[in-house]
Amino acid sequence: MSKLLVVDDEQSICWGLSRLGESIGHEVVTASSAEQALDAVEDVQPDVIVLDVRLPGMDGLTAIDQFRERVGQVPIIVITAYGDLETAVESVRNGAFEYIVKPFDVDTVQHALVRALASGQRELVNQPQVARHTGALVGRSVAMQEVFKQIALTAASDASVLLCGESGTGKELAARAIHQFGHRADGPFVPVNVASLSPSLAESELFGHVRGAFTGADQDRVGLLVQADGGTLFLDEVADIPPSVQVKLLRALDQAEIFPVGTGEPVKTDFRVVSATHQDLLANVRDGNFRHDLYFRLAAYCIDIPPLRDRLEDIGELVQHFLGALRGERDSGPVLSDAALGELKQRGWHGNVRELRNALEHAVIVARGGVIEPYHLPKPMVASLFATHDHEPPLEDSIAALIERWTEAKLGDTEEADDLYEQMLRLVEAPLFHAIIEKHHGQCASAARRLGLHRTTLRKKLDQYDISEE
Repeated sequence: MSKLLVVDDEQSICWGLSRLGESIGHEVVTASSAEQALDAVEDVQPDVIVLDVRLPGMDGLTAIDQFRERVGQVPIIVITAYGDLETAVESVRNGAFEYIVKPFDVDTVQHALVRALASGQRELVNQPQVARHTGALVGRSVAMQEVFKQIALTAASDASVLLCGESGTGKELAARAIHQFGHRADGPFVPVNVASLSPSLAESELFGHVRGAFTGADQDRVGLLVQADGGTLFLDEVADIPPSVQVKLLRALDQAEIFPVGTGEPVKTDFRVVSATHQDLLANVRDGNFRHDLYFRLAAYCIDIPPLRDRLEDIGELVQHFLGALRGERDSGPVLSDAALGELKQRGWHGNVRELRNALEHAVIVARGGVIEPYHLPKPMVASLFATHDHEPPLEDSIAALIERWTEAKLGDTEEADDLYEQMLRLVEAPLFHAIIEKHHGQCASAARRLGLHRTTLRKKLDQYDISEE
């Protein structure tokens, strides 16, 4: 039987975790403060500590070092309802085994407890010292807490990170946080927007060139990959890397050296790479537009940055952050009315956090420093403005490609079949009829007219595929 020490000032949390621990066969001791837990810890000798961050008196993060001194490197699971990026990073830096945000479900905690007990963790992994600056990544939603946790974990390593998310969600801010909280924080952070590079000069920009390498190369140029030496290279819109450059970039990442354009002499460079994209990079790999080996080299760890519409509860905090920045060092400045805040929480935010910031800047100008009301806000942006039609083939092309692949697979099948046409019809007709009868609320006559079929024919098809008109 293992011993669990639960440290939390909420009686309901202590009771719930006690019941959980006992239900899986362990002894549980609870404490309502860090001081109380530290007094009892040597007698208890816990195998796992579950520790809240905000406690009366000493906070949980401060208490971690004292627990280490008294009972060694026992796995510590940090729980908090007030997590931010700095809390997550400090937890990982102090060697926390897991970081869980309230409210949590029983399965999450049980899984963490089982892993902690099985780990036999007794040696603290040395974590890099981190800066105190957390940038402008703001949010207390569960979705953002998960992002903070992932940033904290990746900052402690040197692995390549791929940040995925819609435009305006804050991917560059996340990249900067990974850099600032990592051991390369004293080195340069070199951001590169790949989409802005001229396809003909992308290689020269990234790898540099020597004088005379091409027309107009009047002097040597140090490439961005060399400028990032000792720090972090941030490749934004990485899906737009020209195919001709992808091979050379892969070699640079694998060999830690580059060849400037116009020379065969390698230049050593050591940097961490963080990439970002709003596209489906795996789809680009499947379509042959992005090398699969480069994808796996860049995506050792993936972090999804949630769109603002999926974390509307963060809008109030984001508003305070942006208005504070607009206010600067002045004691007073623009404030948001409750009605305006309510309006902001109703919008779709297709441009995400960037759109919210721009809306507030607009409102501050119109309100002239006074209280911002709903009528001071700009009109919501139209969703169609943010659709990425250039990167998405028409549905008809996708369907045609799928049918072609299905046919080729069937033709290559060792078990020959003579009814491929009928098989294909069954695949296509069933979802077609199901969708249209649902759209017309079971009205067979109107659905048949839309299909260009006789009503009797449609009913036979519905019976054939067991599709109810109801």
